[in-house]
Amino acid sequence: MSRNYNFCAGPAALPNEVLDQLKAEIPDWQGKGLSVMEMSHRSKEFIEIAETAKQDFIDLLEINDDYDVLFVQGGASLQFSMIPMNLLENNHALCSYLDVGQWSKKAIKEAKKFGQVEISASSADLSYKKYPKPDTWKIHPDSIFTHLVLNETIDGVCLRNLDNLPKRSLVADCSSCILSEPLDVTKFSMLYAGAQKNIGPSGLAIIVIKKDLLEEKDSLPAMMQYKTYADSDSMYNTPPTFAWYLSGMVFKWLKKNGGLTNQKNVNESKANKLYSYIDQSDFYKNDVDKESRSIMNVPFLLGEDSLNSKFLAESEGNGLLNLAGHRSVGGMRASIYNGVPEEGVDALIDFMKEFEKNNG
Repeated sequence: MSRNYNFCAGPAALPNEVLDQLKAEIPDWQGKGLSVMEMSHRSKEFIEIAETAKQDFIDLLEINDDYDVLFVQGGASLQFSMIPMNLLENNHALCSYLDVGQWSKKAIKEAKKFGQVEISASSADLSYKKYPKPDTWKIHPDSIFTHLVLNETIDGVCLRNLDNLPKRSLVADCSSCILSEPLDVTKFSMLYAGAQKNIGPSGLAIIVIKKDLLEEKDSLPAMMQYKTYADSDSMYNTPPTFAWYLSGMVFKWLKKNGGLTNQKNVNESKANKLYSYIDQSDFYKNDVDKESRSIMNVPFLLGEDSLNSKFLAESEGNGLLNLAGHRSVGGMRASIYNGVPEEGVDALIDFMKEFEKNNG
């Protein structure tokens, strides 16, 4: 069976090697006569799968003992609520948010239900085309935490340089850039990421949180408290076992293939190829500030909007899937996560050249 190249923003492409392993293991995991999806989450087999996946994730990001790693259902969007619910003492407490794209706006909307939100920096006046530099952020001294989306999936905007981050309690949504390159976790009090882009299937979020933030809050339901997950090894209830298992397989694949340093080299190579072609073209355009360009999500516009439908139909006919931009911004978007091989980007560029020749 041939595989097409999947440029979906999420759920996203998984590595072919991982899918091949999954195909072999689904009916019979390691001679047990059943699949992982049929195992008790309390069985010694699944506990070993879960513990190994967690440790591999810790190894990849070099997470130290000041942090705990939690596997939580609900994806990253649930974290928009859980973060202020857990980190703010009451509805009068102040927190800071960066308004840098569509997912930032959703996080801000949820945070306002649980506390007082100040916007420390915004690129709304630039149509979210440039990420505000850290030295321009205005954070109130009473702010409990500062929330930022490191990579805005829809807008294709990313904070690429983390050298000058403020030494404050920073909380970062890393959903669309996690594991794409090395990341200094110690710059943050908390990181979180939905799994369906660079980790595994949808429905799961991975939380990296400083242990001193794990306080019990009697006012919150058990399932909405980070401490519940920390105290139960993320098994207070039945966790999303398939997503956890498959995520662990992706972690093994990353470690086997040179870890995050190698992955950064691969991802930068893919992104540089695609941006270079777009920039030299008179037919395609990427209007994101060059210092703020994502290496995971590459939006681009065609010379004429009337050609969008034709581009999508012909690209799909050539085995290049899910290139439509988000409905809120239009155009095209190629999400080139870890699971998209470099030859997929090469095939996309070849198609774009041919399409430009025929329609430019």
